[in-house]
Amino acid sequence: MEGQVLLHHDLVALFERVQEFMVALDSQGRVVGAGGLHIMWEDLAEVRSLIVDQSTRGQGVGHLLVDALIEKAKGLGVKRIFCLTFEVSFFEKHGFATISDVPVDEETFAEMVRSNDDGVAEFLDLARVKQNTLGNTRMLKVL
Repeated sequence: MEGQVLLHHDLVALFERVQEFMVALDSQGRVVGAGGLHIMWEDLAEVRSLIVDQSTRGQGVGHLLVDALIEKAKGLGVKRIFCLTFEVSFFEKHGFATISDVPVDEETFAEMVRSNDDGVAEFLDLARVKQNTLGNTRMLKVL
């Protein structure tokens, strides 16, 4: 995953989201990967901040994390999972497809636009997050 980009997050934001994240540990208990599942709407979640330690890339850690996040989503009754990524082929292997529109109805859009969460704004393709998302691909998986 060359060229990865992780956006800066304030420590308070990380603590607010800690329950959303899963970590992968190696046989010595060292963290080698992490990723989050953020619930965005009653039937919609986002895979966020997926990262794998450089020393373990190519060993399936990222795939295990995405599979675990998908299973978590299913357990919560989520029907669709969104991601914003530079790693299109990686997510395609998990059934994600590129989207160009915002796959919610007008009423849901009107409710979601009230959120202060940047991930929700990215999903809604709002102009205020464009500088952070240039070059990323918007993808969706239907469960």
